[in-house]
Amino acid sequence: MVTFLKKLTGDSQKIIKKSEKLVALINELEDEFENLSDTEIDLKVSSFKEELSKGKSLDDVLVPAFALVREIAKRTIGQRHYDVQLIGGIVLHNGQIAEMKTGEGKTLVATLPAFLNALSASVHVVTVNDYLAMRDAAWMGPIYQRLGLSVGCLQNDTAYLYQPNMDESSDNKSMQLVERKKAYAADVLYGTNNEFGFDYLRDNMAVEEEGMVQKNRIYAIVDEVDNILIDEARTPLIISGPAEESANLYADFAKLSTRLSENQDFTVDDKTRGISLTEEGIHKFEQWLKVDNLYDPENFHLVHFAENAVVARYSKQKNKDYVIRDGEIVIVDEFTGRLQQGRRWSDGLHQAIEAKEGVMVQRESVTYATITLQNYFRLYSKLCGMTGTASTESEEFYQIYGLEVAEIPTNLPMQRADQSDLVFQNSKAKWQAIIDDIANIHASNRPVLIGTASIEDSEYLSDKLKKQGVKHNVLNAKNHANESGIIAEAGKLAAVTVSTNMAGRGTDILLGGASVSLDDEWKSEHEEVISLGGLHVIGVEHYDSRRIDNQLRGRAGRQGDPGTSQFYVSLEDDLMHRFGGERIKTVMSWTGLEEDVPIENKLITRSIRGAQVKVEGYHFDIRKHLLNYDDVLNNQRTIIYQERNSVMSTDDIKTKIIQLLRQEYTSIVEQNLVGHNSDFWDLDSFYSDIEALGEPPNDLKDEPTLLQMKPSSIMDSLLLHAEHIYEQKSEELQADNMNIAAKILFLKSIDSRWLNHLTTMENLRTGVGLHAYGQRDPLVVYKGEGFKLFKELLNIIQTDVLRSLFNVHLQITPSPATAKKDNRSADYSNKKTGRNETCPCGSGKKFKRCHG
Repeated sequence: MVTFLKKLTGDSQKIIKKSEKLVALINELEDEFENLSDTEIDLKVSSFKEELSKGKSLDDVLVPAFALVREIAKRTIGQRHYDVQLIGGIVLHNGQIAEMKTGEGKTLVATLPAFLNALSASVHVVTVNDYLAMRDAAWMGPIYQRLGLSVGCLQNDTAYLYQPNMDESSDNKSMQLVERKKAYAADVLYGTNNEFGFDYLRDNMAVEEEGMVQKNRIYAIVDEVDNILIDEARTPLIISGPAEESANLYADFAKLSTRLSENQDFTVDDKTRGISLTEEGIHKFEQWLKVDNLYDPENFHLVHFAENAVVARYSKQKNKDYVIRDGEIVIVDEFTGRLQQGRRWSDGLHQAIEAKEGVMVQRESVTYATITLQNYFRLYSKLCGMTGTASTESEEFYQIYGLEVAEIPTNLPMQRADQSDLVFQNSKAKWQAIIDDIANIHASNRPVLIGTASIEDSEYLSDKLKKQGVKHNVLNAKNHANESGIIAEAGKLAAVTVSTNMAGRGTDILLGGASVSLDDEWKSEHEEVISLGGLHVIGVEHYDSRRIDNQLRGRAGRQGDPGTSQFYVSLEDDLMHRFGGERIKTVMSWTGLEEDVPIENKLITRSIRGAQVKVEGYHFDIRKHLLNYDDVLNNQRTIIYQERNSVMSTDDIKTKIIQLLRQEYTSIVEQNLVGHNSDFWDLDSFYSDIEALGEPPNDLKDEPTLLQMKPSSIMDSLLLHAEHIYEQKSEELQADNMNIAAKILFLKSIDSRWLNHLTTMENLRTGVGLHAYGQRDPLVVYKGEGFKLFKELLNIIQTDVLRSLFNVHLQITPSPATAKKDNRSADYSNKKTGRNETCPCGSGKKFKRCHG
């Protein structure tokens, strides 16, 4: 058990000690590599590739490769990898997660494993937003370029390649606009998780192999790995289009929801935030809608509208969960505080919120392709990541992704002091204490960063500070365009910055302010801020996750700088209300203190941590539960996409079609000729199904003869006949046209049927929970029913393709002259045709099954 727990938590010390031995070897090469000429550097890179081609592993060339990257970084961008950064690079190369504190240079660390692994395959470096992808590609570009590697960058709808000799007047200096496929051909490619994921989905919707851009997924380095693989894991990537019909009942249900009362008509689960209608609430909807039973199958769509209307009205809050921008509802990311442009809540919830706010209700959508980030990143042969906060989620990283977490030591000792929580009995007292403390710290000229949980809180605090006369900046999703400027000023003397958790991740606040030149004036201000104690971070309440708390704290104390952090807690805070329990209230009552006097108590602090652990465990269980369900669809998706890609890339479609023909013939015999007693055979269906694919074999055309044969003999005859049928059709269409037609029909059938299957599986997943009332495990039911549906899907695709292909006819438009000469047409109205004779229309079928 102890060994397992060590494995689970990454056993950081063991990993670090092993890496330190390699670091010592890398350091021994530093003097030698400093004297290398440009030609010798090129020869070094060539020698690495040659060694790999002769069978050596990447581990065999790690030491000299890392030493070379360090030297090139010094020469090109003037930065030298610290020993702890080398350790981080080794951890990443080994397919693990490197937990590195703020300011430790994760961007530079990534160049080490990226170069090493790019010697044998393309490397994907995944960032959290487009800005960081472009910045890092351009910033690290000189290192890769000097090492002989090409560097690409994905942006929304565009792609770039690093070109050092670009025109300086260009908007993106050194980055050249290229086709997406060319960017994917680069040795190292930067991009966001969404760009990589959506390209994967689009590739599997392409109609030609040339249209695919992301051919393989070998090695990915994920920056802010906890945000992408944990916080974003429950958000699927979806390519969708408008549904055929759009219901217009959202506005009506939005009005009805205002007439409901909490606890009487619906209840809210404090821990899960789930909303359930009570008997009284259901009865009211039945009266308003004039239906006898809201939950009758015929009223299922009404339940959908009712539940979404209640959730939209009472659960989703404006300026916390979403904002209204340009007449549209834009989601606010609960973990980063950033606007999620283009993202919509599914299953009609977004439309319900649009109706609630009185903006235009957009049409519902139908899913064309979807994948969760969990399953997308599990497609990579090797995966690793970096973040400042991973250790609290080490169990999930190991269980879901098989990734160990290693805590990388800081280059300089951490000097930040994290002060005990100040706990207040109510929100009013807490907010007043925060405002007073900000004013006092501001008066001393020390910079302060205040982290709020929502846009609403940031605006409330800003309003109070204005009344106090405290000059400050506000950073939230509404004014994110000013982010870089606000962050640049946040470390200056007397700076007060109020921010949502936008400032909690991916931001580096320099004491004294950001400066390109680092001149004497900046150094003077930098030293003065240090003498005042560095940046002071205030958290106005604890987040659900300890990681987000730690991200906020991590803005102070970068690279050995001094700093402090302080969280303020009220018993009315959301987290405390949901998980704090009565124990904390009891402790507060013991003190007998006034409501505006805070208390510092270890029991309360432990209770807060315990509440956060409960929330984290709850979310982990949800993600794991969703993954169990999503794995069912993921396995099906893998098979469908492999089949699709096989059809697009094959040059031998004939073998595939003949194989399908034989499977279809087998299925027809098994369905219609059951048993050895021919009296029970369904000959009409048998001939109808066979003739839908072409003429039957000669020995099966006569029904009396057929009735004397065994099913196994009939099967043998059909299996031999499959190739003849194919050759016959191929001769009619000509071989090239046959190949094109087969591929087009195959792709069309897969796409249309898969789209319908996704909707069916989604509906199955929505309703399968009801089986729990019958003492049946919903997951087991979902797997069983999902398997049946998928088997049916494969059979339907097979039948679709064959029946379409063997009934397709080329339409050649004749010239006017030809049309005048050839005006003949089939005429069978005046002459009698036998029922078993071939139909004169030219279909090849018997007259009785065609025009008879």
